[in-house]
Formats: sequence, structure tokens, C-alpha cells
Amino acid sequence: MIAELTGSIPAVGASCRNAAQLAAKEINDAGGIEMEGGKKKMIELVIEDTAAKADQAAAAAQKAITRDDVAAIVGPNSSSNALPAAEIAEKAGVVMIAPWSTNPKTTLDAQTNQPKQFVFRACFTDTFQGHVLGKFAAEILKAKKAAILYDVASEVLKSQSELFKQSFEAGGGKVVAAETYTTGDKDFSAQLTKIKQAGPDIVFLPSYYTDVPLQVQQAHRLGLKVPFLGSDAWSTEELIKMCGKDCDGFYLSNHYSPQTTNPVTRRFIASYQAAYGSVPDDVAALTYDSFGLLKAALAAAKTTDRRAIRDALSRTTDYKGVTGDMRFTPGSGDPVKGAVILQIKDDKFVWVTDVRP
Repeated sequence: MIAELTGSIPAVGASCRNAAQLAAKEINDAGGIEMEGGKKKMIELVIEDTAAKADQAAAAAQKAITRDDVAAIVGPNSSSNALPAAEIAEKAGVVMIAPWSTNPKTTLDAQTNQPKQFVFRACFTDTFQGHVLGKFAAEILKAKKAAILYDVASEVLKSQSELFKQSFEAGGGKVVAAETYTTGDKDFSAQLTKIKQAGPDIVFLPSYYTDVPLQVQQAHRLGLKVPFLGSDAWSTEELIKMCGKDCDGFYLSNHYSPQTTNPVTRRFIASYQAAYGSVPDDVAALTYDSFGLLKAALAAAKTTDRRAIRDALSRTTDYKGVTGDMRFTPGSGDPVKGAVILQIKDDKFVWVTDVRP
């Protein structure tokens, strides 16, 4: 497992590690995975830290493959980390399942733009997410004018902004302001002043959870009172702790809702709460599903041969995950699956609606 245990988004790494350890324990407690000849193998979890840096993500993938001789990799999560790790995994012919990387490029060959053979993900893509958010803003929130503020140095956040704009304007809306900042910035008053002057009905803010509180609080001090809409980059409960009432009432897209009645999901939530004392976020749920997909592929392949694992995983057509049902279309590492819209209300993420593909 490779995750962002330290660096700028440690809550993401902690959720990934927790879910990975829970999944491995459950598999091993059940006796492991049966291989050819009836012998069972236990999961041996090797954990690597990316420090939320692309070069360390690539180095972690290289180490896992060549020194630790892993059968497969789960992670990294952020697209800026998953992209370089995916290049290493693809070149080595080792299955990599990225739990939370939504950038379409993660599973595509950089030279041919065709699907990679060994790289999969457990989450929806930004193409789907952008469509969902743009449609939600236009059709459900009835917004006519939107503004966008995004980190121009982050490829995934820039991509989410562009895809939201396409979807929102395709639905008849107009983006009246698109302002940028750079990773590490702390003063957004100039951009937010321009946004306020443009008079939007809503602000799309696809920032990571560590930036959102400061941006929203500065917006409120400038008198910008319209609703804000975020992506799955908002999804950790750390956001609510850091933002408080300033984020109350705002919306975001996400990969699952802890309020679901799905029995598969309820069992996972209960196990996670018993182990860690908190409700799992989407990163934890997606990591758990990544291990579930890998377990199913290993059980089908009955071997730890890397090519055989890849072939079995690509044949997944009906996986019942904690983040919903999913399948891989032939030749693609992107699952077909749905999304949910959540609202921050009274210090909780509250389910609003499901969105099917």
C-alpha cells in the first residue's frame, strides 16, 4: 500500500492505511486466499509513504516492485502521486489500483492516450465528477452564474475546474469568473474580490480540504455569501473540524455516503468504527474496495502471477463494493459506478442525492 501518510494531506494517508490494515486483517482472519492446489496465502501488507510528493510516490512504487517484490499495489490516492506511480507500475507489469485518483490520465498511457494495461482505480473519474457537479449546480441549485477558484499548479484541480465549466455551460449556465492561485498561497483576497464583483450565484471551489477553510473564511469577510460547491477533495471530516460553521450548507460530490442502508457498506462502517472509533471517509471506503477487488482477482486467478492478477481483475463485471456496484468495461481500468452529492449540515456530511452513470 502506498499513501500520503505525511506531507500536505495526511488525513488521506491515515484513512488509506486504516482501511488497508482492516481489509488485510479480515482476509487473514478468514484464512487467507486460496491458490492453485488448495493452499491458502495470507496477505502481507507493505506500507510506503509518498509524503504527498510525486518523486517520492514514484520511488515508493519502484521500491515496492523491485525490493519488496509485491504482487500488486493499492494506492497512491492523490492524482499527482498516482500518476508517476502508475507509470512505474505499468512499465513493470504490476497491477496498481488507485483508490482515490480521479484524474483521467492516471489510467491512460501518456504516449498513446490509450488505456494502461495494469493500472486500475476504485473511484469515478473527473470527467464523470465534473458532469455531475455542473449538472447539480444548474438543475438542482438553479444557478445561472458560477465562479471558479482553483489551484493552477495542481493538474487534477485544474482539470476538475475545466470539466465543471464544460458541464455547467452545457446546461445553460455561464461561468462569470475563473480565478487561480498556486499551491501554498494563503491570501486569496484579490481573487475573491474579483469573484464577488462578478456576481455569481455559486462558487465552485475544487480545493483540497486543507485550503478550503481559509478560502471560505476570507470570502465571508469580503461579504461573499453565495453557496460554495466542492469536489471529492473536500471529503474528509478534517474539513468540518477546520472550517466549522463557515462551511455549513455547502455541497460536495463524493464516492459514498455513510448514511447508506446498503448492508455491505453498513458492515464495513461498523467494522471500521470498532477498529478506529470514527466513521470512515471516502478514501477509507475506496481503499477497502480496492482490496476487495484485489482479493476477488487473486481468488479467481489462484496465483500471485502479476499478469494473471491483471487478467482476472480486468474481467470484473459485478463487484458489490462498499462504495457501490462497479464493473470494468473491456480494455479500461476505470470502473463504471455512481456518485453521491453531500451537504455539510450541523457539522456532518448529509446525503442529498445519488447520481447514476
